[in-house]
Amino acid sequence: MRRREFITLLGGFAGASWPPAASAQQPGKLPVIGYLGPTTPSALGQRLAAFVQRLRELGWNDGHTVAIQYRWAEGRDDRYAELAAELVGLKVDVIVTGGAAPTLAAKHATSLIPIVFTVMEDPVGTGVVVSLARPGGNVTGLSNQSAELAGKRLELLREIVPKLRRLVILGNIDRVLEMGEVQQAARKFGLDVTTLEIRRAGDIAHAIEAFKQGADAVYVVADPLLFANRARIHTLTMGARLPTIYNARDYVEGGGLMSYGPNISDLFRRAGDYVDKILRGAKPADLPVEQPTKFDLVINLTTVKALGFELPLSLQQRADEVIE
Repeated sequence: MRRREFITLLGGFAGASWPPAASAQQPGKLPVIGYLGPTTPSALGQRLAAFVQRLRELGWNDGHTVAIQYRWAEGRDDRYAELAAELVGLKVDVIVTGGAAPTLAAKHATSLIPIVFTVMEDPVGTGVVVSLARPGGNVTGLSNQSAELAGKRLELLREIVPKLRRLVILGNIDRVLEMGEVQQAARKFGLDVTTLEIRRAGDIAHAIEAFKQGADAVYVVADPLLFANRARIHTLTMGARLPTIYNARDYVEGGGLMSYGPNISDLFRRAGDYVDKILRGAKPADLPVEQPTKFDLVINLTTVKALGFELPLSLQQRADEVIE
């Protein structure tokens, strides 16, 4: 779904989502979905549009048969607890989250309101659910398996950058699982690895400046903070003439070299099915955590050429999308 379709579909939801209560509805009149987002409405536009569209297909129309309350952390982890508490205070019927930090915040805020996560790197390892088949408690949703794909991403990166020897991993310190997977995969390929841990947006420019003379490529770990700052990362890495690999097409759409990972919009869409079942009486504990079924390889051909590389025909033919 493209940006224009998203704007048409949501019809100004962002402006209507900021007040503390659903202005068009009286309390108790409609089921209420609370959405706790890690970044901003514009950053998650296409993904959220897929979720809302699926709800409509299932009969849940915002403002008519359901009310949706949005809360946005704007890339600040310190806001999750407060925003989760707000949604709990509104007595919403289900909370939808994206990523580990907002999901954990919601889980800490309530053990009664059902929670559906749209993307989660390791729901069992983070303690969000007991198991994928039997989540237990009040939380369920969709795993994105991002960390498990680290080796595949490096394989793809090496096809465009055949002389890759020195790899830099750029990641939030909280994303230790994927960072570890990348390090392990890099060692198998005989790569020299430098890991740069980002704690806040201000660390990004300093980190890239520090390593730009000693790297052949950059692996950017999936993280809300880095996602929110993807334009800055692209500008700085292109200035340093460094190819980049990501987990999602959003980065490549903004100028990044390539991405490989689950189709995130599809995960958001499937989250609508979870919400539908819960609003109709299902319990999260009885809804197994599902894994991705669609994976996308996206390459930015303009960036390939700007960096002086050639796109192998075999890789181009395997790509799900080539942006020119």
